[in-house]
Amino acid sequence: MAQWEAELAAEAEASTGGGGGGGGDGAGDLAAEWEAMVGGGGGDARFAVPTGAERILNQDEIDSLLGFDLSEDEYNERSGIRAIINSAMVSYERLPMLEIVFDRLVRLMTTSLRNFTSDNVEVSLDNISSIRFGDYLNSIPLPAILAVFRAEELDNYGLLTVDSNLIYSIVDVLLGGRRGTAALRIEGRPYTTIERVLVQRMVEVVLNDAKMAFEPLTPVNFNLDRLETNPRFAAIARPANAAILVKLRIDMEDRGGRVELLLPYATLEPIRKMLLQQFMGEKFGRDNIWESHLATELWTTQMEVRAVLDEQQLPLSQVLNLQVGETIVLNANADSPVQLRCGNIPLTQGRMGRKGHNIAVRVDQPLAASTKRRLTQFKKK
Repeated sequence: MAQWEAELAAEAEASTGGGGGGGGDGAGDLAAEWEAMVGGGGGDARFAVPTGAERILNQDEIDSLLGFDLSEDEYNERSGIRAIINSAMVSYERLPMLEIVFDRLVRLMTTSLRNFTSDNVEVSLDNISSIRFGDYLNSIPLPAILAVFRAEELDNYGLLTVDSNLIYSIVDVLLGGRRGTAALRIEGRPYTTIERVLVQRMVEVVLNDAKMAFEPLTPVNFNLDRLETNPRFAAIARPANAAILVKLRIDMEDRGGRVELLLPYATLEPIRKMLLQQFMGEKFGRDNIWESHLATELWTTQMEVRAVLDEQQLPLSQVLNLQVGETIVLNANADSPVQLRCGNIPLTQGRMGRKGHNIAVRVDQPLAASTKRRLTQFKKK
């Protein structure tokens, strides 16, 4: 019995010690598993502790997402949400003739501004882009002078912006400033009367060059309406309206600045079909071969000419009751004049006679004045 009790006690001790060791290993494994779950190594996401997983965008990433770029270089294409919003706006690339018109404007301005300033002036075309009018007004760097002009034949307005660097450079050049020194720029004061008058003269030179640049396409007179320094007073269109923006760079040796020409699409709408044309040279899409062929075919077209001896107005009842053999008496005799007509257009008058076995009409008067006037207008067109 004593031996059995000793064996049972030894087995109990063994079982107790083994269970305690297994429980310790199980507790260690459980602790390691919890640590892995907390550290993000795995497990159910409901038990994961947030440790900065939600990333916050910085300002540059927000601007890129929305498509806003506050840098001075605005030549890059829009992206993000703003690109989607502006996708409905007509791009200037769809008006191919505009580039030629503005290239011609650059050449004309180079010559005219050299004569205006008696200095070596270089004009370059920086960029042509489409923009909404409200966005452009908000992007104008102040101080600046805004010239509002009217396109008479197009019955609408445009905007010409001269930046402060060019204003002070023009004043410095016209008033005999030294070469090699940068134009003095004074902040915080309005432009003087002398500065405004000198800038107005330069604006008139640019508008006259713009008139000559559009001349091969269509005659347009650009007349200066007023000068403004506050963009709010230069609102010539709705903020959401699309416009063409042309940026020109004017350099006078070590001085110069920018001129920006803005034309709303409403201004260009009357000549939109002309701006859509493809062309070679400066004849703007005219095909002389086709014109001569069309003129030749028109002059050889067969026309029906009627000789009208007399016209009468009869009641409808009498016309419906006409019978075979009835006689209609005309108010004319053998010597009465016969009127020649082409459709409803009177041409001339003559006398009825006979030539051989045919009845003929001898023309006694020249072509009618109204008909000659119509033909003259047709030839001008």
